[in-house]
Amino acid sequence: MELRRLLHVVALADEANFRRAAERVHLSQPAFSRSIQAAENELGLKLFDRGPVEARCTPAGTFFVERARALLQQSERLERDMAMFRDREMGDLTFGTGPFPAATLVPAALGEMRRRYPHVTVRVHLGNSQQLLECVQREEHEFFVANARRVPRNGEFHVRSLGRIRGGFYVRQGHPLLARKSWHISDLLPYGIGAGRLPDDVSLQLAKNIGLPDGTHLPVAVECDDVNLLKRLALDSDTVIIATEDLLALELRNGRMALVPVRDFGPDFAHSQVGVVSLAGRTPSPAAAYIIEKLVQLAKAHGH
Repeated sequence: MELRRLLHVVALADEANFRRAAERVHLSQPAFSRSIQAAENELGLKLFDRGPVEARCTPAGTFFVERARALLQQSERLERDMAMFRDREMGDLTFGTGPFPAATLVPAALGEMRRRYPHVTVRVHLGNSQQLLECVQREEHEFFVANARRVPRNGEFHVRSLGRIRGGFYVRQGHPLLARKSWHISDLLPYGIGAGRLPDDVSLQLAKNIGLPDGTHLPVAVECDDVNLLKRLALDSDTVIIATEDLLALELRNGRMALVPVRDFGPDFAHSQVGVVSLAGRTPSPAAAYIIEKLVQLAKAHGH
């Protein structure tokens, strides 16, 4: 039964008079009477006893009106909630992030969202690109922001590029490597390399530059997707970490860390192609659309 007809039945139960109930719902009395009769015909039950002036609920009418009133209240709440969802005043958002965006772009975007829309519940999962891609594929996350170089371009996913993040090798100030005048990747290996999970093409190319056999991956001493842990590791040991200038901006400014300008760490593979990845053909929730736009703006501001 249409919600409009439920509203008419409830109005008559409240007013106990056809004329007043018709005025309440802005109908002519004949049209209102036809609506009540149609409701009774549809149910196969008499809902009201009609008197000269009053209309009173039958037992069936009382039973029906109680449930109709609850349905109307639920409908009003649904309309209100959808309006709030549209205006980002409520809702849930789950997305994933890679290590570098988590340490640079995501905090600022999330902070802005929390200030403007504090009633939206947000869940952020940290992981590498392959893990996050699988979460989007299973529709556990609306999107993820991370290195998108290896995302399949088969029509299943939509990738919105945020630009390139240049990576490099970094060490603590006072590291023995900084006493040298030139560096090759092979010079770093004795100290151990710390990195997040590297894309296969980057790992294979770096290993090839060292002179390792084809198909061999770069030896990594510590693999961890928590970039803050890697930073702490580099500050507290001679471990060489793969990171970005954005991530280490404070440590580079205050002289606690330095870049090792390795000659065979070329521009063709020494970067992450950061992007926002979602399933193709999916309309983002208002909350997701907002934070994606913030990520795009922040990436432009950072010059990615």
